[in-house]
Amino acid sequence: MSFTLESRLDGIVGGKTAGVLTRAFGMKTVGDLLVHYPRRYAHRGELTPIGSLPPGETVTIVAEVKRVNERRMQQRKGTILEVIISDGNGEMSLTFFGQSWRMKDLRPGRRGVFSGKVGEYRGGMQFTHPDYELFDDEDEARMNAEAFANQPIPIYPATSTVASWQLQKIVAMVLDGLAPIEDPLPADVRRTRGLLSASDAVQRIHRPDFDDQIGPARQTLRMHEALVLQTALLQQRQFVRALSATARPAASGGLLERFDRGLPWELTPDQSEVGKRIAADLVGAWPMNRLVQGEVGSGKTLVAVRAMLQVADSGGQSALIAPTEVLAGQHLRTIARMLGPKLAPELIPTLLTGQMPAAERRKAALRVASGQALIVIGTHALLSESTTFADLGLVVVDEQHRFGVEQRETLRGKGSSPHALVLTATPIPRTVAMTVFGDLDVSTIRTMPQGRAGIQSFVAPVAEKPAWFGRVWERAAEEVSKGHQVFVVCPAIDADAGAKDADAEAPPVEGEAPKAHWGVVQAADVLSRHPLFGEIRVSTLHGRMPSDEKDAVMQAFARGEIDVLVATTVIEVGVDVPNASTMIILDADRFGVSQLHQLRGRVGRGGVPGLCLLVTEAAPRTPARARVEAVAATLDGFELAEVDLELRGEGDVLGDAQSGARSSLRLLRVVKDADIIADARAVAEGILDDDPTLSAHPGLAAAIERRVGMEERAALAKN
Repeated sequence: MSFTLESRLDGIVGGKTAGVLTRAFGMKTVGDLLVHYPRRYAHRGELTPIGSLPPGETVTIVAEVKRVNERRMQQRKGTILEVIISDGNGEMSLTFFGQSWRMKDLRPGRRGVFSGKVGEYRGGMQFTHPDYELFDDEDEARMNAEAFANQPIPIYPATSTVASWQLQKIVAMVLDGLAPIEDPLPADVRRTRGLLSASDAVQRIHRPDFDDQIGPARQTLRMHEALVLQTALLQQRQFVRALSATARPAASGGLLERFDRGLPWELTPDQSEVGKRIAADLVGAWPMNRLVQGEVGSGKTLVAVRAMLQVADSGGQSALIAPTEVLAGQHLRTIARMLGPKLAPELIPTLLTGQMPAAERRKAALRVASGQALIVIGTHALLSESTTFADLGLVVVDEQHRFGVEQRETLRGKGSSPHALVLTATPIPRTVAMTVFGDLDVSTIRTMPQGRAGIQSFVAPVAEKPAWFGRVWERAAEEVSKGHQVFVVCPAIDADAGAKDADAEAPPVEGEAPKAHWGVVQAADVLSRHPLFGEIRVSTLHGRMPSDEKDAVMQAFARGEIDVLVATTVIEVGVDVPNASTMIILDADRFGVSQLHQLRGRVGRGGVPGLCLLVTEAAPRTPARARVEAVAATLDGFELAEVDLELRGEGDVLGDAQSGARSSLRLLRVVKDADIIADARAVAEGILDDDPTLSAHPGLAAAIERRVGMEERAALAKN
């Protein structure tokens, strides 16, 4: 009986085993099973000797049964079977409760592979209910001993219900009946890069005869992954380009032209270049799908406003969706200020959020539905069914990584194929941009506007230098005495409440304390009793406050009525207070690299030099300390994005919202395999240029269908 990668597992391994594999790993087909690659390979000659087994770890050993003993349990009914095994040097025991029938198998003299978690009992080593597989024919095993000792044993990612050796047996059974696999790689690509056929690569990664077969198999399968992913993303781009868009040209003497004439400064070269690209996209045959990345304060909002004005010239509406109420309110004020008293009344920028009073919200919704409001700014409320637009021409998403793909698509569904512009202040490494946002056109704003005073950053390592902590507060008081304002950011609202950090996004790493030392509550309390802060106006801001209260605090800070604002990261994105000179981040090691960089970007925005103090108790030369020092060492967000990728690994950087790309990466590593990804993209472009429907590449079409799966297809389609 032969089967293909699409064959269902329950018809091959039986319903019970298939059920276990589905629950443990989500496997349903032969293809799902065969992309569960070995994590590493062991050799029988190098399996751990009993004498040096590490307690608490799951290990595999080859040993011989020496003695078997069954006795009754004293405290409760039933029996214990105790089996002593030896690897020729040391001995250990296996314990089974109420399983007398195992005595038939486990007779003295039988040898096999035993696998389990190492426990300690009465001074010796013990496995409780281990998995084992006994060798059948001892003589044959001895004859093949040499080959047997050198052949790599695949060790699979396993769970408590499915052991590595069980996976090995299931995979072997499936490989024995597998029909030849259609190759996703064109023959010339395989030949010029010295890669294996798909069938050989799959056989050799799971059942290598020698170690040197593993590398070429992995290399081939990495290229498969990269090509499948890049082709799927480029197909998605083709799909968007097959939609027809309403052209939105700027009118001669219209809104955009009048706005540009009134600008008090010139656009930076990057703003001008990205603006030209967007202007061309808006009159193109298909909907724009562009990601604009740029440092905090590089002028992304200005670029977005100019795009909105071009759409408004044709009577179209633009919707800007922001991740928080505070930010949506801030965007409204910034945009109204940019438009000025002449243009604002013509465009009627309108705020629509879930927290607005009902009457106010109804009035806003009416302005949006009638088409009176040409610029609409809001939070998730824009996604609700009750929100309708007269003619939605452009969707602008601020801080893309905060929104799942579904939410973006819901907003796009409110117009007929509107243009989409995604803004992010988190610089994205080239390889991630290619892997995750491969269906978007990416533009970058690197130059900063003139007149910025710059920021100095320092690490305050208060565990080694406790006196520096006092100095941090002295510096804050000095800045206030010069007429400037100060942010103090904490990872939690209340560190004593023992709750999870409110806002720190960094995954825990070595050197980080088990919980935050500082919350907004603790920091505000210290400042309320500090002798230098008697006359200083201190206020707090965090995510649990009602949104009108949060907004009121932010506005009071912007007006200069608060000197020191103690907050969680609700102030992270987009908050613009030109008079704020100092950013103090407590427990800085609890934040990710890009998050620290974003927070720092909140100061030094006017003509006032910025100061950022990163307060940490992390020990020197630990990863937690490394990420804080990396931020202090450079202001270049693009350099920091690469550092972040190295420190954290791509799993965290790609994030869950991008599951379509993420779960299809098995062997491919975004950082290490950048060259393979770039090569695969070029190959994918060539294939799709000649064969847009992949009719001449059935192996590649089938691999995309399998790997990307129905759900992931849906996620990609919503990108």
